[in-house]
Amino acid sequence: MSSNESRHWLTSYPHGIPHDVHPDPSATIVSVLEASVKKYSSKPAFYYLGKSITYAELDFLSRTFASFLRNTLELRKGDRFAIMMPNVLQYPIALFGALRAGLTVVNINPLYTPRELRHQLKDSGAKAVLIIANRGHVLNEVLMGTNIEHVITTKAGDLLPFPKGMIASFVVGKKQPVTPVENSIPFKEILKKGQQADLSSVNVNPRDIAFLQYTGGTTGDAKGAMLTHRNIVVNLEQISAWLKTEEGTEIIITALPLYHIFALTSNCISFVSRGGLNVLIPDARNADAFIKELRNHKFTIITGVNTLFNSLVQHPAIHKVDFSSQKMAIGGGMSVHRSVSDAWKDITGKIILEAYGLTETSPAVTINPPDATEFSGSIGLPIPSTEVSVRDFEGNVLENGSEGELWVRGPQVMLGYYERDEETAQAITPEGWFKTGDIATMDDEGFVRIVDRQKDMILVSGFNVYPNEVEEVLSECPGIVEAACVGIKDERSGEAVKVFVVAQAEGAVTREAIEKHCRENLAAYKIPRHIEFKTELPKTNVGKILRRALREDNQIAE
Repeated sequence: MSSNESRHWLTSYPHGIPHDVHPDPSATIVSVLEASVKKYSSKPAFYYLGKSITYAELDFLSRTFASFLRNTLELRKGDRFAIMMPNVLQYPIALFGALRAGLTVVNINPLYTPRELRHQLKDSGAKAVLIIANRGHVLNEVLMGTNIEHVITTKAGDLLPFPKGMIASFVVGKKQPVTPVENSIPFKEILKKGQQADLSSVNVNPRDIAFLQYTGGTTGDAKGAMLTHRNIVVNLEQISAWLKTEEGTEIIITALPLYHIFALTSNCISFVSRGGLNVLIPDARNADAFIKELRNHKFTIITGVNTLFNSLVQHPAIHKVDFSSQKMAIGGGMSVHRSVSDAWKDITGKIILEAYGLTETSPAVTINPPDATEFSGSIGLPIPSTEVSVRDFEGNVLENGSEGELWVRGPQVMLGYYERDEETAQAITPEGWFKTGDIATMDDEGFVRIVDRQKDMILVSGFNVYPNEVEEVLSECPGIVEAACVGIKDERSGEAVKVFVVAQAEGAVTREAIEKHCRENLAAYKIPRHIEFKTELPKTNVGKILRRALREDNQIAE
């Protein structure tokens, strides 16, 4: 057996972390919730703009919502229920309500265009949707031709007390006016009636599909990853065993959107299982409001992507935040840059623990040891009950230190892509290995490093150039806020490296300074041939830089 298949990383595990997890085989997300609401009933579960709901309230409200879905709308087990909302209190109520009703939740980005929304509603076959009222105009464009029978609408401030609720709805409405959806049902009215019926007839089991969680769709249309209750429950156990979070005391900052798998599992459901408090940040891009909210909480954990942490460390008010209770900061979704982690450590005393996961793996696969004090540049070790392997393009296992595609196997790996048998067969081997599409290396201690996405690799005169490496170097160049690297066609070398740079201020960094910095830190074939200054970079709503959009824009320009 090769070293990559022997779980040699187990020898690097911190003391007290089990090699495997063994959750109750009958456990579901619903049973996890019900255990927590009994144990932590009086503790706050979710907070949003000054308003908290306790676990007892979450229990009552989600049960009320579940009863409405079952008994009024007559949705049945396995029906798909779409949620298209930002981080507001209505989200967890609807999420747990739908799961208690035996439904499959389809999470949708509220900023989707009509084309993207139409695809996801049609592909999933969703029968009902809960939508933030300010996006009603998008839904109106696509309802015809979908399976949607029921529309529930809500405003941002619906669950906030007067006058804060009215103000919150007004502020959001100024940016995006409310557009009525014909025959829609107000979310607030559903909860006001407070009608509850016996839900004992809903037999939710671990094999049921809890989520159709759609991939980002960076290549072609987004695909729905079928994640079962078992997938999620196992991942909760894996995360809990690794991070050793305390029960009933943790306060986690949830700035990433709940519709994204990272925040959905690692923040929302994971900390509900531990009796923690999720502080919901409705718009992390508003750095002023974000930092103001951070100052209101003695939080213990914060999660985010590199761009989010970068925006925080560069904000002048970050030094007014009290980080004395912070136990850890966890970065995922994209590579964390050393310069950002170092800046975070200088301010808070803690490094950013880099983690790695995918929609298809519920998501967590690897995490750095929670007791790490120095940034390593790795994505950590495989978490309990998880195998990873580095393979060549023929599927052969490579020796430690070699670059190849990262494969993952474990109980958190999805069933497959919804109604896409061919693509499922391409992604998951008969032995249960999921092919991630990420280029990685693994060292002798079991630490994994992501080199880059396979599809983003740039081929310069036969040499591989990985954008992550170039971007990391640029992040350390004085005067640069952020940068992105792509490959463009070149007659001499096949492809050439092009970088897009956002400077701290006009004139803060010159083209000559960038070229000099790159010559000092990169091999000649990796040095950018083209440099373009921009005021901002295109990003997903989670904060990932969209290299694809930059490549497409460049092709149009040329």
